Parts: sequence; structure tokens; C-alpha cells
Amino acid sequence: MNYLEETEMRMLEAIENLEKRLVTIRAGRANPSMLSGVKVEYYGVPTPLNQVANITVPEARQLMVKPFDKTIIKDIEHAINEANLGIAPSNNGEVIIMTIPQMTEDTRKAYVKQASSMGEDAKVQLRNIRQDILNSIKKDDSLTEDQEKGLQEDVQELINKFNKKVEETVKLKNDELMSV
Repeated sequence: MNYLEETEMRMLEAIENLEKRLVTIRAGRANPSMLSGVKVEYYGVPTPLNQVANITVPEARQLMVKPFDKTIIKDIEHAINEANLGIAPSNNGEVIIMTIPQMTEDTRKAYVKQASSMGEDAKVQLRNIRQDILNSIKKDDSLTEDQEKGLQEDVQELINKFNKKVEETVKLKNDELMSV
């Protein structure tokens, strides 16, 4: 088993998870991924919105949801309201249109705080991965003391690299949120 490959693979997953979570924070512009967590009751089964409707961005601050089956338009509208996204959907019988409101300074700061919190969660996840790997290295009797020390240093270099990646990712999101 290659400890460094496993460490890097698990840390990359943590970074991908962070990026997916950051996408859900709206930055004043419409993005179909804002609705990625919305589930619609479709024949009694919670179904992701993008599987029952087409989501498009007709304008920079507008989302349009066009259901494949027009009979579930009320269910989609209800699911969007339940998701508590801070966006009010309006339904014209054919499509649901959501206009993303202009963000105030306070909401921008709140979203920056939320993004920073997600970054801290990712760093905790990275530290947990490091601890798991270091414990595995210590338990491996086939390694000499020098090999063990070398691996521990390599794992530390990896976590430093990925912590920088987390900081860069969060900074990019914060810059995007604070730009008017």
C-alpha cells in the first residue's frame, strides 16, 4: 500500500467536496448549481430537480426551471421554497422563474463568513486524513524508523500543499462574493 498516493487521493476528495459546497453559496449571479440540493417529490420518490426539469440562466440574475412534466410544477415550486434559498420562485404554468436579488453588504459578509467556515471544515477534514495515515504508518511493522520518518515528513508536505489549496479556493470565493 502506498501511503502517499492514498493520502493525496483522500485529500483531493476533500478539496473537491469543498469546491462543491462553495458553489452552493450564491454570489449575486444565477447559477444552475444553486439548485443542486433541491429534491422534488416525484411519484413519491425524492428526486433531484435536474432530473425532472431543465434549469437554464436566461439572464445574469435569473434562473428558469422548465419541468419535463408540467403536472409537477407546483411540486417543484414547493421544493424550491422548502430549500430556503432566499429566492422566491414565480410560476406561470409553464416555467418557474427565479430572480436572484441584489446582495447587500451584510449578506456578502455573511456569505464570506460561511465560505470561511467551509474552508475551516475542509482543513479539519485534511487533518483527520493526516492523522489516519500517520496512525497507519506507525502500525506498519515492515517500515524502518527512517522510512517511517520520511513518510511522516512527506505526509506533512502534502497537508501543507492542500491547506494552501483550501486557502486559495476560499479566497477566490470570497473575492467573488465581495465584488459588486
